[in-house]
Amino acid sequence: MAQTVRGVVAAGKGAPVSIEEITVPDPGPGEAVVKVQACGVCHTDLHYREGGINDEFPFLLGHEAAGIVEAVGDGVTDVQPGDFVVLNWRAVCGNCRACLRGRPWYCFNTHNAKQKMTLADGTELSPALGIGAFAEKTLVAAGQCTKVDPAAKPEVAGLLGCGVMAGLGAALNTGNVGRGDTVAVIGAGGVGTAAVVGARLAGAAKVIALDLDERKLGTAKELGATHTINSKGLDHDGVVAAVQELTGGFGADVVIDAVGRPETWKQAFYARDLAGTVVLVGVPTPEMRLDMPLLDFFGRGGSLKSSWYGDCLPTRDFPLLIDLHLQGRLPLDRFVSETIALEDVEDAFTKMHHGDVLRSVVVF
Repeated sequence: MAQTVRGVVAAGKGAPVSIEEITVPDPGPGEAVVKVQACGVCHTDLHYREGGINDEFPFLLGHEAAGIVEAVGDGVTDVQPGDFVVLNWRAVCGNCRACLRGRPWYCFNTHNAKQKMTLADGTELSPALGIGAFAEKTLVAAGQCTKVDPAAKPEVAGLLGCGVMAGLGAALNTGNVGRGDTVAVIGAGGVGTAAVVGARLAGAAKVIALDLDERKLGTAKELGATHTINSKGLDHDGVVAAVQELTGGFGADVVIDAVGRPETWKQAFYARDLAGTVVLVGVPTPEMRLDMPLLDFFGRGGSLKSSWYGDCLPTRDFPLLIDLHLQGRLPLDRFVSETIALEDVEDAFTKMHHGDVLRSVVVF
């Protein structure tokens, strides 16, 4: 029987969000209903509200979540009612060309629930990243539920659903940071700081965090950055020279751009060592363009990579990272700046935009 719950809805481009009654249907084949316990406030939700993803309003926001499976539909065997899960937006299909080649983290056919959640008047909602977890309960594809150790707090575990996983994976998976490497991370927000943590976890000898905000740089240093650079007032050459000065004049082995702008990507490109790696994990907007000498791409060699969701495989990475956290080796709790109520999401967007928090997390 369908249920009615409260959820955060973005009704139109740029309009403040509102709390609405949401109808959640019973799970159909391959689907699950999850009782949401916590959900982080992510920049992607703000992008949805601003129309930066698509114009399929109204949106049911929220996607960085953890909770308890309440019910499952026919054919679901990987999870069952009572399981503590982190929700993910990469529910791999197992049948596409990437999956069949043994690269499921590049799955080209990730799937969502087939049924739609609706407003009370029957208007269909578009769930953010196919999840829609700023709600007391949500309907997802069962493959979007990843079981983890229930000893982890929901407000901490849910962070793996997006931003923190993106940053950790940019270093661990995409950047393939190795023992003794030098790493520079441009942008010390939630994703960038997670990349710093991932680089240290991988054994990097030197991790340099760059940002315009001393507060963010201070947090990055507390979480593992060995050096920081305040790039406020520095031009392109100044940023590159500052990284080179800290890396013996060579540049870093891996540079991670957690901002996603043409100017920061160019800084990353030139601040790496010869044959070094650039990882783009910050998300650009459609109008952004690059204009660079093609010879520089050839002459400097190395790898230029984009990191999609930290190139993670949720079934592999989430349980491992939660275990590391419970062992005291991965300080996921340090990313939770505050816990808030569902009604506080709009204020949380403002705090996030001003750089006042790493993560605000809605707790139900």
